[in-house]
Amino acid sequence: MTSIPDGLNFNRDLSRPIRSFVRREGRITSAQQRAFTEYWERFGVEADTRLLDPERLFGRSAPWVLEIGFGNGESLAAMAAAHPGVNYLGIEAHRPGVGHLLLRATELQLTNLRVMCADAAEALKKQLPDECFERIQIFFPDPWPKARHHKRRFIQSGNVALLARKLKPFGQLHLATDWEDYALSMLDILNATPELANTVGGNGFTPRPSWRPMTRFEQRGLRLGHAIRDLLFVRAAPGGY
Repeated sequence: MTSIPDGLNFNRDLSRPIRSFVRREGRITSAQQRAFTEYWERFGVEADTRLLDPERLFGRSAPWVLEIGFGNGESLAAMAAAHPGVNYLGIEAHRPGVGHLLLRATELQLTNLRVMCADAAEALKKQLPDECFERIQIFFPDPWPKARHHKRRFIQSGNVALLARKLKPFGQLHLATDWEDYALSMLDILNATPELANTVGGNGFTPRPSWRPMTRFEQRGLRLGHAIRDLLFVRAAPGGY
C-alpha cells in the first residue's frame, strides 16, 4: 500500500475550512464545568447566526473591545476590571479556558464582560457587526511554527481584512507575539492591508504598552528568551484609503 507523504491528505474534505486551532481540550476541571452550568447564562453568548447588538448585550452604550483567543482569560478579566466603562467581548475555542474565565469574572463581579466559546473566524463572519469595535486585540495566538502548518495561523490576509471591517474608523488592531517569524509575517500582512496604518510608521513594532497585562504565554516566551513584539495598527477614516 502506498503511503501518503507527510502533510498531504487526499481524503481531507476540501469543503471544510482550515482552522487556526485544534480542539485539544485537555481536562476540564469540575469547577470549570460547573462554571458553564452556573455562570454561562450571565456571561455567555451563544455561537449562532444572529447579529449581536452591543447595547442589548450589555444593557448600555459604551466603547466595545474584542479579544480573540484569550487563553485562560486572566489578562482579559484584569482589563475588564480595570476599565469598567468599557464593554469587553472575549472569544475562545477551548472550553477549559472559557470555564476559567467564567469563574474569574464571577469572582471579580464583572458586569462589562461577555464570553463566546466559538471559532472566531465564524463569529466574525456571522455575528459581529461591521464598524463596531474601538479595539480588537489578539495576544500570543498559536504560532503554528512548522512551515506546513503556517496556513493555520489566524493572522492571514483574509482574516485581517475582516478584522479591519469590524473596527470603527480610527479603531485599533493590537497584536502581540513572542515568535519572531510570525511577528514579521503579521507586520507584512498588516502593512499590505490598505484599511490599516501602522501607528509607529513603516516597518516598526510598537513598544509594549504598560496597560497590557502579562499573559501566561508571554511569561513562557520570556522564560525561553523570546523577544516580545507588539503591533498596533489603526483603521483609517472613511475616504482615507
